[in-house]
Amino acid sequence: MDGILPLWKEKGMTSHDCVFKLRKILGMKKVGHTGTLDPNVEGVLPICLGQATKVAEYVTDAGKEYIATVSIGTSTETEDAEGATVASDHSYKTISREQLLQALEQLTGEIIQIPPMYSAVKVKGKRLYEYARKGIEVERPKRLVHIYEIELLDERESFEGEEIQFKIRIVCGKGTYIRTLSVQIGEKLGFPAHMSTLVRTASGNFRQNDCLTLGEVEEMKRNQTLQNYIRPLEEALAEFEFVEIDDDLYGKIINGQVLQRHPLLKDKEAVVFTKSEKAIAIYGNHPTKEGLMKPEKMFPFNQ
Repeated sequence: MDGILPLWKEKGMTSHDCVFKLRKILGMKKVGHTGTLDPNVEGVLPICLGQATKVAEYVTDAGKEYIATVSIGTSTETEDAEGATVASDHSYKTISREQLLQALEQLTGEIIQIPPMYSAVKVKGKRLYEYARKGIEVERPKRLVHIYEIELLDERESFEGEEIQFKIRIVCGKGTYIRTLSVQIGEKLGFPAHMSTLVRTASGNFRQNDCLTLGEVEEMKRNQTLQNYIRPLEEALAEFEFVEIDDDLYGKIINGQVLQRHPLLKDKEAVVFTKSEKAIAIYGNHPTKEGLMKPEKMFPFNQ
């Protein structure tokens, strides 16, 4: 069984829990997820099966879409609803729609984020949450992330109260922390803030309505209908150019030979070579030999 299984991760489970359960349901070892989702977050989690585990990094690096609830008035140590309160402002607030839209616009595009202490980012060989659990504060690396779009999912013209909540839809690049973005929105408005809920509605080409729950996967495996829902690994490579090859070139590529650079590689980082529209290999520019290309990923059994 090779391909991508679009899974709907339910709340209360880690991404590793999902992989562990799927290995038992499917009776196979080569199962991998495509980027962690916190236990308190539900959403799209594409799972790579068999040979498709080789393309997991491309799904992980692809854009994501989320729907988040931002809560203005309180900030927490984890930047979400799970953490202890760090700061609060109980004043009666009035935020106009124009003010809010302006704050969202200022955070659209390339922005700098500092990962939260309760995150899996590594500093000096340890994950930040390991330091946080011991009460140790360390300097966190800044990162540049891309926010393609923030849409306000609330039609109110004025937002009022001691605690103000609203939903937003975010389309973003890899490495973005929506928890941190929620805090940044609060900073733009002049108040402490945190993310109170989060749902991932898309990961790369895979969307919410493509997904199965673990229960549905188990039922379809019993009914022998699961294969109908497994997506080909080629869908994880949509960002690349596909090149159909002849029999002569196939023999060389299937053996992983270093070859003369394909013309497309002058402007591209990599190309996917296919046979009968099935991905055989991903080739990129050779790092040391000018004018040549070498295999980056091979899919010899993807027939």
